[in-house]
Amino acid sequence: MAKLSMAAVFESRLAVMVKASATLVKMKRTKKLLIVICLLLIAGFLIPERRAIPVLGASSADWNKDTFWYEPWGSSGVHKGVDVFAAEGTPVVASSDMIILFQGSLKKGGNVVVGLGAKWRLHYFAHLKENSESAPLWVKSGEKIGEVGVTGNAKGKPAHLHYSLVSLVPLPWLMDASTQGYKKAFYLNPIEYFGY
Repeated sequence: MAKLSMAAVFESRLAVMVKASATLVKMKRTKKLLIVICLLLIAGFLIPERRAIPVLGASSADWNKDTFWYEPWGSSGVHKGVDVFAAEGTPVVASSDMIILFQGSLKKGGNVVVGLGAKWRLHYFAHLKENSESAPLWVKSGEKIGEVGVTGNAKGKPAHLHYSLVSLVPLPWLMDASTQGYKKAFYLNPIEYFGY
């Protein structure tokens, strides 16, 4: 068995120490990243939520209180939102302060806007009359983002806004045994959000 020189032993131990130090640095970075993510998540829940009914001038008389999770509802099985009926062209307003994430057209929703609001909630506005090319990235609660229309699968039906509210953070206590009831951990009842 060859005897290791003092320099070889030192080199070997130094290499182990450098590797351990690099691992500690990675762990510290990972820990810092996790802390930042947790702080961002918490901050999203602490932001005050200024709520508005998303159709200007609408009241509980403008929607059916039983339409959320109504079934059967076309190819989606259950209705994961509420339809707020109004004359075509009635202003659609932001239901909360939000960042606009998407504005465009979808097959079922027609002209749609999707925004991210407080509490990590997505606000989905569908069947808009047209898409605005100049919509800002940030909108305040009550600020106009479109108009009630009949686009997508609302063609041939009375003009209305389909509004859905989706939590990005699962709320498992909302799940139940209804059809697709597990999805209630994400899809929130907009009528309760409106305060009715």
